Formats: sequence, C-alpha cells, structure tokens
Amino acid sequence: MTFRTAEHRREQGFAPRSGQYRHLDSGQSYLLDLVCILLESPAGLRRWSVMQAIRKRRTAAGEEISFKLEDDAERAFRRSCADESLPGTCKPEHALFYRPKDRAGEVWAVYPDRAKAWLRTHMQDNFLEAG
Repeated sequence: MTFRTAEHRREQGFAPRSGQYRHLDSGQSYLLDLVCILLESPAGLRRWSVMQAIRKRRTAAGEEISFKLEDDAERAFRRSCADESLPGTCKPEHALFYRPKDRAGEVWAVYPDRAKAWLRTHMQDNFLEAG
C-alpha cells in the first residue's frame, strides 16, 4: 500500500486506530509525520505549517499531543537533514530532508525519492493501512 492509498482510505472514512504511532519510537514517528507531510509539498513548507500539520495528523489519529512536539519534531528533522549550518545533522548523501536555499524563512523540504525509499524500508503495510 502506498502513502497516497493510505491517505485516500483516511478520506473515505476509515478511522485511524488510537495509538497507531505507539509501535514506533518517538523519533521514527516524527520522521513518518515529516515524510508524509513534506511529500505532499514538493517545494517545502514553513516550519510553522509543518508543526500545524503534525498536530492535525496526531489529533486525527487519536494521539495525545506532546508538550515537546515541536522540540521532538525539529530534532527528528535535524537528524535527517543535509544542512551543515544546523548542529546534529547527517551527511548529505544520507539526508531525507533539506532546507531550500532559494526560499526565504525557515522552509523544510524532503528529497522525494529518498523519502519514498525510507517509507518502503521502514514502514510495514499494516501500519500504513491504519491510516
């Protein structure tokens, strides 16, 4: 099942199960949120919009919103980001995310091919079916 199929199932009224993110550690679950949100916006999104989208996804899934959501999501982004100006980033060849240099403000974007490969290798079909 692809991400688009999973999103279509959500739109058609398939309710996500409460606690669907619980089988992932917090870093992996935020990576999933970031990948799914940023794949829908090829040009990238401002940090504020990403955080709002994560809150919306978590609320729709019946998850409790952590007080540390923004810190945890930003940490997950930085760990998989190819930006030498950010502390704690990864090597460019292993990065899922980047900050477009041609956009003003704090914009986050994803490398689509790398993100889709990450989804295939790290997510099981039954997880994606959950919504």
